[in-house]
Amino acid sequence: MATVLIVEDALFMRRTIRGALEPLGFEIVGEASSGEQGLEMFKKFKPDLTTMDIVMPGMDGIEALTAIRKESPDAKVIMITAIDQRESMLAAMHLGISDFVVKPFDDNRIISAAENALGKKYNIQKGDN
Repeated sequence: MATVLIVEDALFMRRTIRGALEPLGFEIVGEASSGEQGLEMFKKFKPDLTTMDIVMPGMDGIEALTAIRKESPDAKVIMITAIDQRESMLAAMHLGISDFVVKPFDDNRIISAAENALGKKYNIQKGDN
């Protein structure tokens, strides 16, 4: 199954993303609360997919994405953004993100973004929801 790294400073959002993807069989290999931490974990785990918040203290999502692109130009990254962050989203799109998700979002949107990024459909496993 696909491995996922979640980079998000808000614990609630990390739990939301994990809760949407784990029931489908995604393996969450790490959770980072900053861009610096996310970059370190990306280098360590080489995940199939990374979800990346744009606004974080210290190294923001655009800086972390730029560093990830240098490390692995083909990395699959989904950017998570608030609706008022258009300039940052344009910068992320220029860097070749796989998809983006606007907060607030429901589980189906993050699942759809993961499927789009990885080019594969995932079915909810029996008993999980």
